[in-house]
Amino acid sequence: MFTFFKKKSVEDKLRDQYNRLMEERERLLSINQKESSIKYNEAQRILNQIESLKNAV
Repeated sequence: MFTFFKKKSVEDKLRDQYNRLMEERERLLSINQKESSIKYNEAQRILNQIESLKNAV
């Protein structure tokens, strides 16, 4: 009910960033393959951070 005041966890912030990068990657896929690959690599680094956070807990 009061999710407006609830702060996001680090994992939620990383997941949002990952989703944004993957959307950007899909948009760039038909325009610029090189930039798309760069976005994909950035997204994979963030996914690794998310997984390491899960393993640490």
